[in-house]
Amino acid sequence: MSEKTDSRKTDFKKTQASYQAREGVLAQVEVPPMQYLMIDGQGDPNTAVFGDLIETLFAIAFPLKFVSKAELGRDYVVPPLEGRWWADELEYFTTRRDKSRWRWTLMVMTPAWLSVDHVAGVVESARRKKPALPLGDVRLERLDEGLCVQTLHVGAFDDEGSVLAQIHDEYLPEHGLRPVSTHHEIYLSDFRRVAPESRRTILRQPVTR
Repeated sequence: MSEKTDSRKTDFKKTQASYQAREGVLAQVEVPPMQYLMIDGQGDPNTAVFGDLIETLFAIAFPLKFVSKAELGRDYVVPPLEGRWWADELEYFTTRRDKSRWRWTLMVMTPAWLSVDHVAGVVESARRKKPALPLGDVRLERLDEGLCVQTLHVGAFDDEGSVLAQIHDEYLPEHGLRPVSTHHEIYLSDFRRVAPESRRTILRQPVTR
């Protein structure tokens, strides 16, 4: 989920403020509309299926970057994996951590200059190379989150519960905000390769006043 960078590539983690956050600081940010490659799943993410869906997204995301460079002359760093998470009750994330009840959409942000047709061409090519992957389940969709509260969490995913509780039980009521839409995570570290205690994850909650 990472690649080498140079000055000729657009790196959205550096140019887009919504990809920046500080540990221990809850901040309000205005997130612009963006489009994403998306694929849906449910249940415990500690499964082979979860890994297969990550592979499926990047089997499209990386070739799409090369199409952008070759056909449009616009190169960029493939953005990090992201996920939107929800369940029937917030406590399944904050206190009970019942992963069997989780539902999720995995995502990779895709520059606005790329279209559905570009994605379709890459999917067709990827199918020939990796026919076992559910490439047909990937869609390109716009997401408009607007005002959000977010922070940087450093550590294991299972330690996020207290931070999420702080956002919902303390920060939002204190600032006259209420949650809308679903919890959003941005994985600045490749959690397949980075030790749990060193993982860097932006935790985001879309809100309204």
